[in-house]
Amino acid sequence: MRAAIGKAQELAGDRVVAVNAGEVGGQILAAGLVDEVAVDVAPVVFGSGKRYFGSIEGQHRLDGPHVMVQGDGVLHLRFRAAR
Repeated sequence: MRAAIGKAQELAGDRVVAVNAGEVGGQILAAGLVDEVAVDVAPVVFGSGKRYFGSIEGQHRLDGPHVMVQGDGVLHLRFRAAR
């Protein structure tokens, strides 16, 4: 996984490498390879679903939010991953 992120950073150069949530995103977060987490909150409540970061173990602290943007029916939040 570290090799894949390293290769993505190499190919991206000065650009941002983005990874989706889910199992892979959770594994990358748990490995300490995430700098920032973006969450979009919409006023819809689901009765069931999947965990945002899959089945990662333990607690992974986020600082912030350092960006909050109120949209039309959505709230965009960005958190820095705590080190």
